[in-house]
Amino acid sequence: MTSLEERIDRIESQLAVQQLPVRYALAVDARDLDAWVGCFRPDVDMGRLGSGRETLRAYIDPLVRGFHRSVHQICGHRVEFTDRDTATGSVYCRAEHEVGERWIVMAIRYLDEYARVDGEWYFSRRREQHWYAADVTERPQTVGFNGWAEGSGEPALPEAFPSWAAFWKETT
Repeated sequence: MTSLEERIDRIESQLAVQQLPVRYALAVDARDLDAWVGCFRPDVDMGRLGSGRETLRAYIDPLVRGFHRSVHQICGHRVEFTDRDTATGSVYCRAEHEVGERWIVMAIRYLDEYARVDGEWYFSRRREQHWYAADVTERPQTVGFNGWAEGSGEPALPEAFPSWAAFWKETT
């Protein structure tokens, strides 16, 4: 049996982690890069680019300039704690981006890793997978993260779900 203090800590942690995707979405849509990078742990690992929030900011700044307005709607969030100070999560998002004359609608799933650093919860890592992307006047197309052009790649979802292939295997 866990103590009342441990239970309260878990509840507070759950609430704090659930605010991260909302804070992220608001920061992206407001083009508030300070708030955006502030959602990530100070020493965020950017792979071959290095680490830290300034490295993240240098990476995202030119990307976010590729579209004018955006709206990110958080549709659902599952959090699983791996220990007292780390967790993983899956977040569904419907995003809309004004790209020139087009208005691109995307269905996204983020795969997140969270960490508590000095008492605050942050993203440690955020990976993006797409269901589809389409101009609002067109049928959804397959699109990779690297471009908005038709046929620019295959979406990761739904095939990336571990249960997907096993489910359909039963019908063949």
